[in-house]
Amino acid sequence: MQLHPFRPRLVDAVRGYDAARLRADVAAGLTVGVVALPLAMAFAIASGVKPEQGVVTAIVAGFLISALGGSQVQIGGPAGAFIVIVYGIVERYGLTNLLIATSLSGVLLFVMGLFKLGALVRYIPVTIIIGFTNGIAVLIGLSQVKDLLGLSIDKLPADFFTQIGVLARQVHTLNPVALAIGLSCLALVVVWPKSYTMPLDNIGWRHRLYRLAAHVPGTIVALVLATVATAMLNLPVETIGSRFGGIPQSLPDLHLPPFSWDSAKQLLIPTLTLAMLGAIESLLCARVADNLIDAPRHDPNQELMAQGVANMVTPAFGGIPATGTIARTVTNVRSGATSPIAGIVHALTLLAVVLVAAPLALNVPLAALAGILLFVAWNMGEWREFARLRQFSVQYRTILVGTFLLTVVFDLTVAVQVGLVLACVFFIYRMSTLFRIEPRELAEAPAGVQVREVYGALFFGAVGKLEALPAQLPEGTHALVLDMHRLIAMDTSGLDALEQLQRTLAKRGITMLLAEVNEQPRSLMRRAGFEAHLGEQSFAPTLAEALQRCRG
Repeated sequence: MQLHPFRPRLVDAVRGYDAARLRADVAAGLTVGVVALPLAMAFAIASGVKPEQGVVTAIVAGFLISALGGSQVQIGGPAGAFIVIVYGIVERYGLTNLLIATSLSGVLLFVMGLFKLGALVRYIPVTIIIGFTNGIAVLIGLSQVKDLLGLSIDKLPADFFTQIGVLARQVHTLNPVALAIGLSCLALVVVWPKSYTMPLDNIGWRHRLYRLAAHVPGTIVALVLATVATAMLNLPVETIGSRFGGIPQSLPDLHLPPFSWDSAKQLLIPTLTLAMLGAIESLLCARVADNLIDAPRHDPNQELMAQGVANMVTPAFGGIPATGTIARTVTNVRSGATSPIAGIVHALTLLAVVLVAAPLALNVPLAALAGILLFVAWNMGEWREFARLRQFSVQYRTILVGTFLLTVVFDLTVAVQVGLVLACVFFIYRMSTLFRIEPRELAEAPAGVQVREVYGALFFGAVGKLEALPAQLPEGTHALVLDMHRLIAMDTSGLDALEQLQRTLAKRGITMLLAEVNEQPRSLMRRAGFEAHLGEQSFAPTLAEALQRCRG
C-alpha cells in the first residue's frame, strides 16, 4: 500500500502569491485572532483547565494546522465539541493523563492520514453527527449554568444527572450581578451585526455604522465592556484573576508529559475518542470551507496528518486537544482569507496579545465567558433537525434521537458506538428489503421450466428469500432458470445460499441454470469453485439461451 505523501497545502497556495493577497490574509488573520481569544479562554475554562492552556492551544495548534494542513483557509484550535470530552478526562484521569491522551490521539490521527484513511470519516452517517453534536451543545450549555448564575460550587461533576442535582441544590447561592453580566453579554453577542456586506448605494450614517461595527467581533465587544465594568465598578463577581490568578505573559516552557505503557493502556478509550472526534470535526470544517471559497478542495489525509502533528506537539506546551473550528474558519473566509497564511497570522496575533496584554485578563468576569459560550452552544446545535424528524423514517429518528440521548446521559464514545451499530442494522434491513426474487411468466418457456428474476444484492441479510425458493416451485418442475442480470452484488453468505439451493434442487431432480450473471457474482463463483462445480453448461449469456438449453 502506498503511503500518502506529506505535502501541506501552503506549498501550493503561495505559488503566484502577491501583495494584494498578503494584505487580505493579514487582515483576515488579525480579525480571526481577535475572535479566537475569548473563545480559547472560554473553552479552556469550560473544559476544566486554566485559560492560558486554551490560548496556548490556539497559538501552537493554530499555527501548525494552518502551516501543515490540507485546507486552504481552515482555522485550528480548541473547539467547543471537545469541552465535554476534555472535562470528563480531567475529572476521571487527571490533567497529566489528558496531555498524554492528546499526544497519543495525535499519533493516531497522523497514522490515519498517512495510510489514507481520511475518506473513511465520510462514512459516518449524518444522523450520528447531528445527534452527538446537539448532545454536546446541550452539555456545554449545562456546564455554563454555574458561572452564568454565579453559584457557589467548587467543581461540577461530569455526570449529566449529578450536574443537574448539584446545580439545583446550590441555586439559592445565585449572584444577581453575575447573571446580569452573563445575560447582557449573551444578548449583545446575539444582536451584534455580523454581516460585512451591505448595499453601497444610498448608504446613510446608520448603515455606515453597521458596517463598521460588523468588522469588530461581538464577543470582543461584550468581553471588553464586561471587563471594564467589573474593574471600574468593583463588581462582586468571580473573574479569571480570582479563580486562576491571571494569564502568564509568555508561552510556557517546553515540557513533555511523563509517558508509560500502563498509562497508555489505561487511556485507550479517551485516546480513541479524541482522535475520532478530532477527525470528524476537522474534516467537516474543511468541507464547509470548501463550499465557501473558489479554490481546490481540501486534502483529507494531509489535514489529518497536520491535526496529528498539532496534537502531538501542543501538549508539550501544556495545551489541550485541537481540531478545525467552523465558526473561526467561516470568519476567516468572510474576512477575505485566500491562503493558509491567514491562519498563521491568526496564531501570531494571539501570541502578540499574550506577550503584550495578558495582564488585562485579570478582570475578565467568568459570567461574561459563560454568556459567550451559551451563544456558541446554541449555534453549534442543529436544532431544526428535531422539528423535521416527522418527515423522515423511523430508522432515521431512532439513530438521531438515540445518539443525542446517549451523548447527554452517557458519553460520546457510547453514543457513536451504539449509533453506528444501529445504522448498520437498519442499513442491512433496508438492503434486504430491496432484494427480490420474482417469477416471470414467459410464453416461450418450455413446460416444467420455472423462471425467476433476481434483483438487488444477495448478501447475508437477504439469504432467507433464496432459501425459501424451493418450497415455492410447483410440482412437475424439472428446471429452474435464475435471470441474474439485475443481481448487482453477492457476498460469500449469498454464494453459500446459492450452493445450498443447487444441492436442494438436485435432490429433487431439478436442474438450475444461471442467465446473464454479472461480473462480481461470477468472479466470486469462479474463485470459490462453484462455477467449475456447476459446469459451463449451467451458465448462459442470455435468458433466451438458457431457455433454449432447457428445451434441449
